[in-house]
Amino acid sequence: MPNKSLKKPFQYKRISLDNVNADKKKKAKNTAGTIKRIWSYLAREKAKLTLVILMVVISSGLSLLGPFMIGMAIDDYIVTKESAGLGMLLIWLVIIYFLHSASIFMQNFWMVGVAQNTVYSLRADLFHQFHRLPISYFDKRQHGELMSRVTNDIDNVNNTLNQSVIQIFASILTLVGTIGVMLYLSPILTAVTMSIIPLMFLGMKWITKRTGPLYKLQQNDLGEVNGYVEEIVSGQHIVKTFSQEERVIHEFEKRNEKLQNTGFWALTISGFIPKVMNMLNFLSFGLIALVGGILAINGTGLVTVGVIVIFTEYARQFTRPLNELSNQFNILLSAVAGAERVFNVIDEQQEETDEANAKELVSTKGHVIFEDVSFAYEDTPILKNISFEAHPGETVAFVGHTGAGKTTIINLISRFYNYDSGRISLDGIDLKDVKRSNLRKHMAFVLQDSFLFHDTIRENIRYGRLDATDTEVNQAAKDANAHDFIEKLEHGYDTILDQDGSGISQGQKQLLTIARALLAEPAILVLDEATSNIDTITELKIQDALKRLMKGRTSFVIAHRLNTIQEADKIIMLKYGEILEQGSHEELINQRGNYYQLHQGQLLEKAN
Repeated sequence: MPNKSLKKPFQYKRISLDNVNADKKKKAKNTAGTIKRIWSYLAREKAKLTLVILMVVISSGLSLLGPFMIGMAIDDYIVTKESAGLGMLLIWLVIIYFLHSASIFMQNFWMVGVAQNTVYSLRADLFHQFHRLPISYFDKRQHGELMSRVTNDIDNVNNTLNQSVIQIFASILTLVGTIGVMLYLSPILTAVTMSIIPLMFLGMKWITKRTGPLYKLQQNDLGEVNGYVEEIVSGQHIVKTFSQEERVIHEFEKRNEKLQNTGFWALTISGFIPKVMNMLNFLSFGLIALVGGILAINGTGLVTVGVIVIFTEYARQFTRPLNELSNQFNILLSAVAGAERVFNVIDEQQEETDEANAKELVSTKGHVIFEDVSFAYEDTPILKNISFEAHPGETVAFVGHTGAGKTTIINLISRFYNYDSGRISLDGIDLKDVKRSNLRKHMAFVLQDSFLFHDTIRENIRYGRLDATDTEVNQAAKDANAHDFIEKLEHGYDTILDQDGSGISQGQKQLLTIARALLAEPAILVLDEATSNIDTITELKIQDALKRLMKGRTSFVIAHRLNTIQEADKIIMLKYGEILEQGSHEELINQRGNYYQLHQGQLLEKAN
C-alpha cells in the first residue's frame, strides 16, 4: 500500500544559523587549511596546471581585445564613415574569437586531467586510510556514512575542480585586465562603473555568510541519509520480518526532509547572487550611458561613442567576473565542506604502529599465555586480571553471557586492541613485540556472520592464501565438506557470489569460510559461534569440517551452546570481564558451579 505521507507538500522550515555560524567561526582555520591541502594535491600536476594557466591568460586577454577592437571600429570606421580597413578588422575579430574559443577548450581539456588525477589521489588516500584505521573506528560509525565520504564528498570536490578553479582564476585575470583598460580609456567612466562595487560587496557578504554554513549542513545531512539508507538496505530482512516498513519510511522521511530543507535554503539563498548581479549590471549600464552620453554630447573629447560601447561591454565583463567569483565561491564552500569531511577521516588516529623492535614470526607453535591482563574501552573496564594458558594444539572455549568479555579476548589476541596492563605472549614473545600484520598471517577466523566477496567461489576460498593453486583450493573445499554442493551448482567453482552470498544457504556460506581458513593453514584458529543458526544436517558437516580445521592448531572458540564445546581441552567461564571458572567439561561439571548451572539450564531448555 503506498505511503500517503510521501504525497504531502514539502513545508519549508526556517533554519537558525546562530549555532551554525558559531561553528563556522570555530572552523575558519580548518577551512583555510582544507583549501591549502586541496592545493597540495593540485600542485602534483604542475606541468598541466602551467598549461592551464597559460591558456587562461590567453583567453582572458583575447576576451578583452575583442570589445576594444569593436569600439575602435565604431570610432575609426563607422562614425567617420571610412570603410577602408573595416573588412580586415572584421577578419581579425573572427580570428580573435576563434583563438579565444580554442584556448578555452584547451584549458578545460587539461583541467579535466588535473581534476581527475587529483581526485584519484584523494580517493586513494582515503581508501588506504580505511585500512590503517583501528576496528574500533568502524564499530562506532555507519558504513553508509563512510561511503558518502568516498562517493558524494569526493565527487563534490571533483566537480568543483572541473568548474570552479579555472573560473576563479580567469575571473580574477579578467577583472584586473578590465579595470586596467577601463582606466586607460576613461578614468571618469571607470569611477562610475566602480561605484557599484560597495553594493556588490554588501550583497555578497550577506549571501555568503548564510550559504557557507548551509552547504556544510547539506553535506552532513547527505551523509546521514546515505548512512541510514545503507543500514536499512543491509537489514531489509529484519525490517520486513518485524513489519517495520512504516516506521523505517517515517525515519527516512525525517532525514530526507531535513536534507531537502537544508538544500532548499542553500540553493535559494545562493540563487540570489545572479539576480543581485543582474540588477547591479543594469544599474551600471544606465550610469555609463547617462554619464558617457553627457560627456560625448558636450564634445569634451574625453569620451567617444566607441568608448561608451567598449565601456558597456566591459561593464558586463566587469560584473560577470564578480558574479562568477560569487557563484564559484559558494560552490567552493560546498566543496570545502566535502573535502573537510574527507580530510577528517584521513586525519583520524590510525591503528597504533608496531613497536620499533617488533618482530616477524616465520612460524609459531601457537602457545598463548594471558597473565593478569586488563582492558578498558573508553574508560569502561571490560577485562579484569585475566590469566590462562593455551598450549600448542589445544582448544580453549569461552562461555558466558553477553558482555562477559569473550569477543574482547579474541580482539586482544589478534591485536585489534592493545591490552592496558598485564602481558599476552605467543611462544614466549610479548604480542606487542610482534608485527600486527605478521601475527594475523598466522591466524584464521570463522565467524558467526560469514562474509563473502562479490566474486567466484574459487576466489572467495583463495582469499585465505592468494598464491594457492586451483588444486589446493579444491582440496580445501573437500576437507571443509563444501566440494559436493559446489559441484552441484551450474558453474561450480566459477559461480559468482554476491556480497551476501545470495543463492546459497547460510550453512553453505559457513562451509566456504571454513575452506578459506583451511587453505590459510593457520597456527591459531578463532571460531565465533561458527555453528549457530544452522540446520542439524549442515551442522554435522560443519562440525566434521571444524574438527579437521582444528586438528593440531591452537583454537579459541566462542560458544553459547555448550554441547559444541564439550570436547574442548579447556573451558573458561567469564562474567563481567572476570574468570569465574576454568577447566575441562568434566572438571567444571564436577565443581557444580556456574558452568554446571548453565549446562543444566540448557539441558532443561532443550528438553522442553
